[in-house]
Amino acid sequence: MNKEHDVILRMNHIVKRFGPVTALHDVNIAVGRGQIFSVCGENGAGKSTLMNVLSGVYPYGSYEGDIVYDGKICQFKTIRDSEAVGIVIIHQELALVPYMSIADNIFLGNPITKGIAVDDDAQRSIAKQAMEAVGLDENPDTLIANIGVGKQQLVEIAKALTKDVKLLILDEPTAALNDEDSAHLLGLIDELRRTRGITAIIISHKLNEIAASADAVQVIRDGRTISHIDIDEDHPLDQDRLIRDMVGRSLTARYPEHESHIGEEVFRVERWKVHHPLDEERLVAKDVSFNVHAGEIVGLAGLIGAGRTETAMSIFGHQYGVNASGSLYLNGREVQFPTVRSAIDHGVAYATEDRKTYGLNLIKSIRENISMASLKSLSRGNVVDRDRELMVSEGYRKELRIKTPSVEMPSGNLSGGNQQKVVLAKWMATDPAVLILDEPTRGIDVGAKYDIYEIIDQLADKGSAVIVISSELPELLGICDRIYTMSQGVITACLQAKSTNQEELMRYMTSTQPMTAGSDRF
Repeated sequence: MNKEHDVILRMNHIVKRFGPVTALHDVNIAVGRGQIFSVCGENGAGKSTLMNVLSGVYPYGSYEGDIVYDGKICQFKTIRDSEAVGIVIIHQELALVPYMSIADNIFLGNPITKGIAVDDDAQRSIAKQAMEAVGLDENPDTLIANIGVGKQQLVEIAKALTKDVKLLILDEPTAALNDEDSAHLLGLIDELRRTRGITAIIISHKLNEIAASADAVQVIRDGRTISHIDIDEDHPLDQDRLIRDMVGRSLTARYPEHESHIGEEVFRVERWKVHHPLDEERLVAKDVSFNVHAGEIVGLAGLIGAGRTETAMSIFGHQYGVNASGSLYLNGREVQFPTVRSAIDHGVAYATEDRKTYGLNLIKSIRENISMASLKSLSRGNVVDRDRELMVSEGYRKELRIKTPSVEMPSGNLSGGNQQKVVLAKWMATDPAVLILDEPTRGIDVGAKYDIYEIIDQLADKGSAVIVISSELPELLGICDRIYTMSQGVITACLQAKSTNQEELMRYMTSTQPMTAGSDRF
């Protein structure tokens, strides 16, 4: 990228303010034509803000600096302005309508018309061509609600192809995908780069994916440009340097050193079954049995569709499925949790994988979210003690290092990592005996992940029994004491984390044989 004509995009001296807060301080980037360019940084560093400036979400006049695209200074007032020159952004929260067809979603807001009517046949035909280009083998009339997240990402890329995309921006495109779907998506982006000359900017926290797919990395920290790193076969990515640039300090290890002090059994599940909510003949959890002790961190590993989340949700107040059956034991006594409130009252907490939809009320303040599950203990009679509520939420703000000027700020204003800390604070405030964490670090940068791991260790050290569901096998190996593997609704193995590896976990995650009665279950 030595010559000016090799550069498709420059963003020069970009400054973006939100009231008194400066989100971007004199940020500069240069993207080569045909590159896969990664923008990295901690949650809240300003990555998405920068891309929103580029795409016209934040219009010209609301920021300082210049956008130079294809050699011309651009002044985008709307997203339509940027799309008109071939810049298309795909946000982390996909902009698809679940109960509309794939074809209708591809042309949503940009329909093909014949006279004053929508030309359905033309839309279906062109949608089919775009779907074939991205390897999406579905009927264009299929509803978005009936395809998985991986295929929904392909729909968004197909939509971009119909807009004659030249610069494709993807914000955390693999955050909600399994390894297979992630690899397919990144392979597709590389193919589009080679066959159509598309340039891609990818915001990502997954360092291994950046190392494998990116040609260059731009690091932003606290709204400032920190470094630009070119990557090729002769100069592979130094992940330790990248982490240092992202978080402003070295992380000598990805996971904190932790010595477990495991006590008596706290929670036991025996022969748990739950049926699919739409197909009552189908068992999603089949005789699932596991346990966890005080001070212990137990992992639950499995591929997409293994039944991990469904099992956890059905245990926690029957939030998922129908005809749940089996036995639950808390401190040796059999219990039942017919409602979420009954589970909470027994000291069981569940932090969902979807923090934006189920974990937080984004329009409520941080204070209100932290106290949400523990209002009973914060009340006198039927009246919430506001002073005590403020004291508790402020205490967790400091303890968990939630980056916010005030606990009165809406939770929706926080970065993903800080939102996750609020979710954890909400459940920590209930003083749980059992804490189930479902994908606790999904979509979170490496520095914030380390903070979350430390919080999990602290909870275990206080005597909580912690269950962690995660799709990242290195994470489970790095923080857990034991790991159960699950496949097609059954537990297939229980392994000591220190004496197993990813290959053995994957072998059991793809097995169809239930764990035998003589295995090291408990």
